[in-house]
Amino acid sequence: MFYGNPQFYGVRAMAANIGQSQGNYTAEQFQQDFPQFFTPSSGENPSVCLVPATMLEEIINMANACVQPDKWLESWRYAVGLYVAHYATLYLRTYAPSNTTAQQAAASGALVGVVKSATLGDSSVTYDTTAVTKGTEDWGDLNSTTYGQMLANRAKLVGLGGSYAI
Repeated sequence: MFYGNPQFYGVRAMAANIGQSQGNYTAEQFQQDFPQFFTPSSGENPSVCLVPATMLEEIINMANACVQPDKWLESWRYAVGLYVAHYATLYLRTYAPSNTTAQQAAASGALVGVVKSATLGDSSVTYDTTAVTKGTEDWGDLNSTTYGQMLANRAKLVGLGGSYAI
């Protein structure tokens, strides 16, 4: 609810550069931009997305609502594509064609962390991603894929512009 003079309704949001634009990214654009999420076409068999169509459409709808074209300008298509690729990757990490038990179904959604160290006989593996994730540690699940990290880093640049709130 606004109090005061009606001529000032919405001035604060406009001055703060808070937009309400909706994107129009499509599955066809995603296929052009990120073909790695599609099977190769061969002869009469067209390319098929590895993410089920209903899930891909939902992810694209989320991306169109979250990544606003009026904020990203020329980088919008790239940013929305990264968003879709990030969530498509997270979806595919949980994918299983079918499960026979509840435990198997639950395991498909188990949280998987980054390997910090592992030893098997004479072999050892240690990963340290702090240098990569330090600048976006408060960006939630965007750190869990390379696509998300690229989107978070670009978003920091887009968000550098000043804003003014009355």
